[in-house]
Amino acid sequence: MKVLVAYATRTGGTAGIAERIAERLRAARHEAVVETVAKVPDVAPYDAVVVGSAVYIGRWQKEAVEFVQRNRTILAERPTWLFSSGPLGKERTDADGRDKREAAIPEEIAALTDAVHPRGHRVFFGVLNPDRLGLGPRLMRLTPAGRKLLEEGDFRDWADIEAWADSIAIEVAHSKVPVGVKA
Repeated sequence: MKVLVAYATRTGGTAGIAERIAERLRAARHEAVVETVAKVPDVAPYDAVVVGSAVYIGRWQKEAVEFVQRNRTILAERPTWLFSSGPLGKERTDADGRDKREAAIPEEIAALTDAVHPRGHRVFFGVLNPDRLGLGPRLMRLTPAGRKLLEEGDFRDWADIEAWADSIAIEVAHSKVPVGVKA
């Protein structure tokens, strides 16, 4: 099966997640293509699609939202999954004991879910390299609250990412006949 892993990233952390997902799909003998959403000319040739975006201030990147909206008809007809890369820090729960990933579900996910009916959405912890940030976030890191909110480091949980990708590989293997093949 041919699977597209499309993503939007600002500093490269989400690209790393997309690449790892594609590696796991390839290990399961699927043909996986990884590309930024801006460079995908057409989703029609793919049997399944995984779309991910970096999350900033609770929102998906604009180009990722537009990609899903532009391709919503085809995505709704194919097995589709969404992922978000965003929360930072070593702590996996907030002060109230809630999973930080649940609190980090982007605003757009409900509308995108209604539009394309993905088989799943997963929030992954992200990575922050201050040298790759714009001026606003760098200035924000000058304050104690900003340093706490924008904690530097790579917080991606590769085992979690790989397990999710492996579950997608299994579902794709058991989905319907590949695009372009007559049953």
